[in-house]
Amino acid sequence: MPSQTILTVTLNLALDVTYHLDEVQRFGSNRVREVSAQAGGKGVNVSRTLAALGHDTLVTGLAGGPTGQAATAELTASGLTARLLGIAGESRRTVAVVEQRAGDATSYLEPGPTVTPAEWQSFLALYRSLLADTGVVVLSGSLPAGLPPDAYRTLGELARDRQIPVLLDAEGPALLHGLAAHPTLVKPNQHELAATTGTEDPHEGARRLRALGATSVAASLGPNGLIATTPTGTWHATPPTRVPGNPTGAGDAAVAALAIGLLHGTPWPDRLRQAVALSAATVLTPQAGHFDAETYARLPDLVEISQLT
Repeated sequence: MPSQTILTVTLNLALDVTYHLDEVQRFGSNRVREVSAQAGGKGVNVSRTLAALGHDTLVTGLAGGPTGQAATAELTASGLTARLLGIAGESRRTVAVVEQRAGDATSYLEPGPTVTPAEWQSFLALYRSLLADTGVVVLSGSLPAGLPPDAYRTLGELARDRQIPVLLDAEGPALLHGLAAHPTLVKPNQHELAATTGTEDPHEGARRLRALGATSVAASLGPNGLIATTPTGTWHATPPTRVPGNPTGAGDAAVAALAIGLLHGTPWPDRLRQAVALSAATVLTPQAGHFDAETYARLPDLVEISQLT
């Protein structure tokens, strides 16, 4: 029986710090009402969502220094299974400032460590060993300094050689190089799609990514839902209403739902309903990787699906 484990790869692991306050006073002192910290990076957010949904998931990636240790400890405390490679460089921190009154969030992202060639080779050995018990691989997020720009291509090809579906969520050169491995699904947001393909039309942009190597493309359109271009058709999934809140991690929640769809071969319209509903339910929570269960339970049936030509 094929493995049911979804392996998420976070090469630029982070410790996500979230500041909660009523309103930001520019050029003045801001009194923070509440502070929270958890392990982050796009793949970690995906695994956190998958675990909350009851799916088997494993976190892998690179962790270094006291920040990496703190992130690793938080993963353990949260009950998430992780196999991380220790590196010499210091893992990054991110800071999200969430304004309660406006319902907005502003993020500050550190660049992360510099990874040595020897550390990259050690990670590849770890990754190969983990593929033996993997049903779907999720490659997501930025690449830290020192890694080759085609790192996602290498990881994608290793999974493809074992007939394991690959979901790629990256941007810029990391995305372009990753397309050469012919990932099963690519999940850019609207801005990443436009920057990569040179067109503001998400329908055309998705087609161009498929021409560059992706089997299917599901592009996030923010509050306007998702558009998916696949070998069997193109669909636009729209939420019933705009949900105000913290959008941090909403795209990762969509990736989690799409990864489940890949694992089980769910029909595309149903995958998109789940992805849009889970993304919207995540906006209602203050931290990435968490979602409002009541909202998620009622939204899938309300998501509108339109088939495009």
